[in-house]
Amino acid sequence: MSGTAVLLADANGVVDTVRMAVLQSARDFKVIGRATNTPVPAVGSLEGLPAPAVEQARWWEKHVLEVLRGLRPDAPVGSRPRPEYDPAVVSLSGREQAKTAELQAEGFSVSVRTVRRHRRRYEAEGLVGLIDRRVDRRTPVSGRAETAVVEAMRAAIAEATDASSRTASFVLWRTEQLLAAGGHEVRLPSRRTLYRLFGKLAAGKHTTGSASTRRSLSNRPEGPFGQVTVSAPGEVMQVDSTPLDVLVVLDDGVVGRVELTGMIDVATRTVTAAVLRPTTKSVDASVLLARTVTPEPMRPAWVEALHMSRSVLPHQRLLSIDERLEHAAARPVIVPTTIVCDHGKVFISQNFRASCRFLGINFQPAHKGTPTDKPHIERMLESVATGFAQFAAGYTGANTERRGRKIEDGPLWSMLALQELLDEWIIASWQNRPHDGLRDPASPGRAFSPNEKYAMLIEAAGYVPVALSGQDYIELLPARWQAINAYGIRINHRTYDGRALNPWRGQPSGVQARKNRWEIHYDPYDVSRVWVRDHRGDQGWLCATWTHLHRAPAPFGELAWDHIRKGLPQATEAEIADAVNALLQRAHRGPPESSAAAALTRRDRRVAARTRAGTPAISPPLPQVDPDQDEADGEDTDPIAPVIPLGIFDAHEEAKKRW
Repeated sequence: MSGTAVLLADANGVVDTVRMAVLQSARDFKVIGRATNTPVPAVGSLEGLPAPAVEQARWWEKHVLEVLRGLRPDAPVGSRPRPEYDPAVVSLSGREQAKTAELQAEGFSVSVRTVRRHRRRYEAEGLVGLIDRRVDRRTPVSGRAETAVVEAMRAAIAEATDASSRTASFVLWRTEQLLAAGGHEVRLPSRRTLYRLFGKLAAGKHTTGSASTRRSLSNRPEGPFGQVTVSAPGEVMQVDSTPLDVLVVLDDGVVGRVELTGMIDVATRTVTAAVLRPTTKSVDASVLLARTVTPEPMRPAWVEALHMSRSVLPHQRLLSIDERLEHAAARPVIVPTTIVCDHGKVFISQNFRASCRFLGINFQPAHKGTPTDKPHIERMLESVATGFAQFAAGYTGANTERRGRKIEDGPLWSMLALQELLDEWIIASWQNRPHDGLRDPASPGRAFSPNEKYAMLIEAAGYVPVALSGQDYIELLPARWQAINAYGIRINHRTYDGRALNPWRGQPSGVQARKNRWEIHYDPYDVSRVWVRDHRGDQGWLCATWTHLHRAPAPFGELAWDHIRKGLPQATEAEIADAVNALLQRAHRGPPESSAAAALTRRDRRVAARTRAGTPAISPPLPQVDPDQDEADGEDTDPIAPVIPLGIFDAHEEAKKRW
């Protein structure tokens, strides 16, 4: 055969070519022989079966192969078939009869029908087909239960997907109700059998377990999971928010939880930004986007091992392209090309979409109720809870069942201090920890960290600096409209002032639609300064700093660097591990307390507070000083005044007095 042509040769060696369609349409065309292809034995299917049954199957295999091929598998090389099993002389039916007679002569009670059945099973299934069916009997998952009972129980389990978690007895009761409503007159099996049936049908569905896990499993798509192929940093990024399981002290002094909003790059698993807010708003998402395209500055309290110049990132090459990376920490700056988010009001708002359009980012909402469309950010938020939150003071646990007692009475971080610890943990731990999703296809045993993966992809994709100036960054910040008072501007009980505001104190802005107020932009995560748009002049933005910045430096205050550190060796794994360990210990201890406050117990503080509340706010009279007394004389020559005891208050006597 050659394509659609068949070459035919007669007894004299003459070759002729005939098309396949013509050959098969001939009346005298007939297939007079075919090759016997025995399937490859499924050796794995024999695992777990009784050894006698496997040996019996192998014994039958030798006899069946002699019937099919004329020789047993253990026959020596060059052996010829016995006359009664020669395929060239004896037909298949004759060989089966010869094998039957041979086995009967050896004392085995078999028939031609038995030999033929074993031969057919071996041709269809191989060695597995010779296993005794009674040994390898496979029953369905539902067992011997009637179909109506199985379908009713499946329907009851499906109803529990979005409902509250109940026990198995309720599902059994609901199964009976569905059978009665459907008009099925069946006899239910015993209670124990129904419980076994429920265990088989509800396996892996968390029907009586966690409701959130049950809903998550129901949203899992059927069939193989899809995967988005990315080959460059920023090609696909995902953003989401979730409550953080840590109690913090908010700006108003109230203890509460905050929400964590983060953004992750799918190609490198880099967390480009993660911020904490009491309640996530649309302006927070825009600020998150601005932080993604802005280098993370080094903080004074951070170790030098977290500097970008000491990391695996190509700092010197990137610094020659982007000068913003001179004093940056070891976290890549990635420009998003596509952002995937859910349908939360924060991310589908006009504010966030406008910021994406401003930066030329493709905005891609996920399908509703499908968290599997953004699995990387979901897993990242879970990793923050297990890798960072549980080490911080004030950890509450994932739910009330896992929550401890009197957590709010212990040392708690402020929101800004916890934000600084989170930023340090991302750079020290997350960016340097190998991830299972960042494995080399050619060497699956080698897992890379986000920083290492970013350095690899930069070689192929290159680096494009963000054309985002300081003015553009301020434009992305949230805005509010206020007046410029004599003392400056007050935002969230913080006063901001500066010399640039001197000409406009108490002056109208000229914007009638905003009642002559001034447009003020502020960074919710940087309390050090605000910016005021110069509506009257041409100076662009006027900067006003926090008046108490010198007394309480903000965690995100601008850093002053004295000199440029060059030629530093790369940070070793031991240095990074020590930095992470010190960070987690510092987060677990909580904020430091003064020695006097730490020495007092909770009861002592409560008694002291009540005592202060009950003390009259009347100052005692000052002692009289003789002006003629010699101040140089250190001895007290005045006689001691007599002590006048305080009289006992008598309500009846006081009532008789006339005022």
